[in-house]
Amino acid sequence: MTVLLAVSRLIDAINGVIGRSVSWLLLAAVLISAGNAVIRKAFDISSNAWLELQWYLFGTVFMLAAAYALQRNEHIRIDILSSNWSARTRSWIDLILHIIFLVPFSGLMAYLAWPWFWRSFFSGEISSSAGGLIIWPAKAAILLGFLLLTAQAFSEIIKRAAVLMGIIDDPLAAPAPSESAEV
Repeated sequence: MTVLLAVSRLIDAINGVIGRSVSWLLLAAVLISAGNAVIRKAFDISSNAWLELQWYLFGTVFMLAAAYALQRNEHIRIDILSSNWSARTRSWIDLILHIIFLVPFSGLMAYLAWPWFWRSFFSGEISSSAGGLIIWPAKAAILLGFLLLTAQAFSEIIKRAAVLMGIIDDPLAAPAPSESAEV
């Protein structure tokens, strides 16, 4: 289990760096959107490439931050039910559902995204919009997003199993209030 926990920490570190880094793409998308709006209104100039770039950036953030959201326990969950369960029950539910649903789904999506991306990359696929961008980078973001999500799902499975076996403390548990935090 020590080796698996080391792999889990590596996956967490990679997804942590990526998740925090892609947040800057949102700023780029906002600046591009604002600049595009100003240029369109002030100079009556428009470009589909700027609109598509905004979509690419937002989609990239969404796809590449999904694994980070899972790692940080920020994904959607039905809190009205799970808030009444014990930590052990939540760990069992997470473990089982990650194995039954998340890994097969994200793995299948990555498997299906690979040839879709590959064909786009080698054909030099370009948007059908006038002045549109090449499409393969957006498809690469989808593929990478599902690969990262699949890896993070395995990391979460390892951590849930270790918590249930009593090997590690629950990383999702709220930290106990620190006495040094009191003033």
